[in-house]
Amino acid sequence: MRLVHLLRAVTVEFDLLGAGFAAREGLHPTDVRALVHLLDAARDGTRATPGWLGERLRLNSAGTTALVDRLERLGLVRRERDAEDRRRVLLRVEEKAVELGRAFFGPVIGGVLAVAEGFEPDELETVRRFLASVLESTGRTRPE
Repeated sequence: MRLVHLLRAVTVEFDLLGAGFAAREGLHPTDVRALVHLLDAARDGTRATPGWLGERLRLNSAGTTALVDRLERLGLVRRERDAEDRRRVLLRVEEKAVELGRAFFGPVIGGVLAVAEGFEPDELETVRRFLASVLESTGRTRPE
């Protein structure tokens, strides 16, 4: 249970950081979660559409449209036509959002990377496998 309690404490700290970022930038916490999903999609090469984003955030179509409209007005996200299927709209994170996130979360990420330097590669792989398994397990138990 100590691991569960530590994970919960880390989650609370990250939630507080995200809420602080949202408040500072005049965003809703869901806006921040949307940006995280879109940044992860870009890094993974996933073609992020409004429907894809809505599924991850558990928003209906109208809520997703309002969210994307808001992020677009703030200059954080843009809609683009998919070159492979012109009927499809893709969502892209603007550099402004990346810079805002880097300015706020950079020191946190730097701290995590500094902590990781104190571990051996095989220890970090164990931690990675553990966290990936916890993520998969919690995703399966999330209520619909």
